[in-house]
Amino acid sequence: MSVNMTKGQQINLSKADGTALTSVRMGLGWQAVPRKGFLAKLTGGGAEIDLDASAVLFAAGQPIDVVFFQHLVSDDGSVRHTGDNLTGGAGAGGDDEAILVDLARVSARIDQIVFTVNSFTGQTFGEVQNAFCRLVDETTGAELARYTLTGGGNHTAQIMAKVHRTGGGWQMKAIGEPATGRTFQDLLPSISTHL
Repeated sequence: MSVNMTKGQQINLSKADGTALTSVRMGLGWQAVPRKGFLAKLTGGGAEIDLDASAVLFAAGQPIDVVFFQHLVSDDGSVRHTGDNLTGGAGAGGDDEAILVDLARVSARIDQIVFTVNSFTGQTFGEVQNAFCRLVDETTGAELARYTLTGGGNHTAQIMAKVHRTGGGWQMKAIGEPATGRTFQDLLPSISTHL
């Protein structure tokens, strides 16, 4: 059963039987807001938005590694980006971009993985609709949690969520913090407030 998360909410990453999850997928989906007026008639009403999902791996508050469209696999091989989607379109359906995390293989020194989304081309979230991030048990395909990226506005990025170690397991926290930046590097100051 999936949990519709709200900003700041946390969930434990465990299966229904209480055992720890071993592999999860953070999926990102979005659609462009349809254009109206004369421009829409010229372009067929459609627009393309290129959002980019990233995962920044932290150890004791310091960024150690990052997975994004130009570095698809973490150095330890535990985190993998499935590839860049330049147009979006999934919206409330499937994932446009996804990052797979093999929790059992994440280096012991990594204590947090922060997921971000940014518009490399500088389009704002005011031009995006039906955007979401979701966490899926990669072993079973069951959706565990979904967070709707709301707010529109003139920001070009969002710090979506993080997974972090707690005791012997992992938790996910929905962050949903608007930010400004075209790359994950631009977002590091904003990310640091959520570690």
